[in-house]
Amino acid sequence: MAVLDSSLINLVLKECHDIPFSGHLSEDRTREKVKTCIWWPMWQKDVAEYYKTCDRCQKANKSTGKRLGNMIKIQEPSRTWKLSIWIGFSKTPIFVPCHKDDTAMDTALLICNRVGSWTGIFTNIISDRDPKLTSALWKNLHQLFGTELSFSTAYHPHTDGLAERMIQTLEDIVRKVFACGLEFKDCDGFTHDWCTLLPALELAYKASIHASTNQTPAILEKGWNPKLPQD
Repeated sequence: MAVLDSSLINLVLKECHDIPFSGHLSEDRTREKVKTCIWWPMWQKDVAEYYKTCDRCQKANKSTGKRLGNMIKIQEPSRTWKLSIWIGFSKTPIFVPCHKDDTAMDTALLICNRVGSWTGIFTNIISDRDPKLTSALWKNLHQLFGTELSFSTAYHPHTDGLAERMIQTLEDIVRKVFACGLEFKDCDGFTHDWCTLLPALELAYKASIHASTNQTPAILEKGWNPKLPQD
C-alpha cells in the first residue's frame, strides 16, 4: 500500500473515477478502487468531495424523483445497439455491440462466440420475450444442448431485476463518459465511439465491488482482479 503525496491527489482521483476503465461509477465504487491501491490522510472525504463535484456525474445521474413536464420523443439511434449478457453467480456483465435488425441467427452467433466459447453450454437462460430469443432456431438449439429457457412476463422487467439494474448502470456509464456526444477523445487526442469503448466499460464494471456480493465480478469469476491504469 503506497502513501500518496498531496500534490497527486487529484490525479489519482481522476484515474480511479474519470477514465473509461473506471467508468464514472458511484462514490462507493470509486472509494473501493482508491482503497485497494493507495492511502492518504482524509482520503474518504476527498473521494466524496470529488464525486459530488464531478460535472459529468451530476449532469448524467438518473433522477429518481417525479418526472415533470411533457413527454419528449427521443430520437432513435441509427448506429450500433448493444446486447447485454449477465452471469448470475458472479454478477459478470458482457456487453456486445449489435444492431436492432439482427436476426435470431445473428444473435445466436454473437452469444455463442462471445460467451459460449468462454462459459461452455448454458444451463439456463433468462431473458425477455424478444423474438430474437423465442424463435424456432433458439428452441432447437436449447433442445439440442439441454438448456432451460426462462422468459420474463411481458412488461415486468423486475422478473430479472439484477440484469435490469446492470443495464441501467451501463447506460449511466455511457451517459457520463460520452456526456458531450457519442464520441470520446482520449488524452492522446484519439477519438473513439461508444462501441469501441464497450470493452473498457465492461472491465470497469468487472473490477468494481458489487453490493450484493462484496466482491468484484472478476474475483468471483477468475479469482483475481485485472490490472487497471491506476494500479
